[in-house]
Amino acid sequence: MSNAILESEAAMAGGTPRQGVEQLSMQQALNRALDEVLTENPKAVILGEDCGRLGGVFRITDGLQSKHGENRVFDTPLAESGILGMSVGLAMAGFHPIPEVQFDGFAYPAINQIVCQIARMNYRSRGTLPMPITLRVPSFGGIRAPEHHGESLEALFAHVPGLKVVSPSNPHEAYHLLKYAATRPDPVIFMEPKSRYWQKGDVDVSAADAPGAGSPTGAKVMREGRHLTLIAWGAMVSRCLQVAELAAEDGIDVEVLDLRWLKPIDADALVTSVRKTRRAVVVHEAPLTSGLGAEVAQLITHGCFDTLKAPVERVTGFDVPYPSGDLEDEYIPNIDRILFGMQRVLEYRRG
Repeated sequence: MSNAILESEAAMAGGTPRQGVEQLSMQQALNRALDEVLTENPKAVILGEDCGRLGGVFRITDGLQSKHGENRVFDTPLAESGILGMSVGLAMAGFHPIPEVQFDGFAYPAINQIVCQIARMNYRSRGTLPMPITLRVPSFGGIRAPEHHGESLEALFAHVPGLKVVSPSNPHEAYHLLKYAATRPDPVIFMEPKSRYWQKGDVDVSAADAPGAGSPTGAKVMREGRHLTLIAWGAMVSRCLQVAELAAEDGIDVEVLDLRWLKPIDADALVTSVRKTRRAVVVHEAPLTSGLGAEVAQLITHGCFDTLKAPVERVTGFDVPYPSGDLEDEYIPNIDRILFGMQRVLEYRRG
């Protein structure tokens, strides 16, 4: 990635250097957020496989057990259904559990707990048993891992009533979105793009409501543009920023919109951006069919039908099981595929 792109990301994430801004990796930003959540909320607890003494396979919880104690940050057996079942009990007892599923593909054994208990308990109890659970899920591909270690489950989670779903794209967003999610009274699925854990950027660690910190709710324009809107989340936002830099060399002014919240989706931000550019391309790693891009495309079509100059294009993974690491580069949308998707939209002519 070029220095210009990195500087562009840093500027969008945290603005110009100022008091309260630190240079952190996403891993460090998430660790900082969790440390502060544990300090500020005595009812917050972290649990998961190896997240205690080891500090997690990606070291997101590194040092938190030694600082906050084994009763606040603790290891669990290798049983995702047990981790999430325990989290339900903790929430019912008045705690705010922050469980970790070590890899996205490991969430499948806990789908019953997520869908039938976590998402429904507040409704089932008529509000007497809220589920303030922040489920951290290292997500998506890009690290050349084996099977079940790279998945894109956002459409599955977003389809379930009662869940909120969010995915940060850079260290600044990771810090503020996680702190915000960990104060919600509702269950939040926090999907962390593990390929971006080592990306560094400016993080405004001042209070979330401080000037310049930005709101952690809704979508966020990461780059202003006039000719086309690229919509993405997680790791694909950085790739779209790269594409926008390349397109600018050919005189194409691309707007990049980081969706951030995958449920609820910020339809107003989508409509505002696409009404300006009149063209849209949605980019995500998950398979095409019934992927979240279809919902985004429908919201754009509904809100911008009278101004769109072309159908909304989707550039996605393929309708196959997520491949192992040696085939990731063929599966994950790359720069060329996104550029071709943009070209189809820009050259579209009604018959």
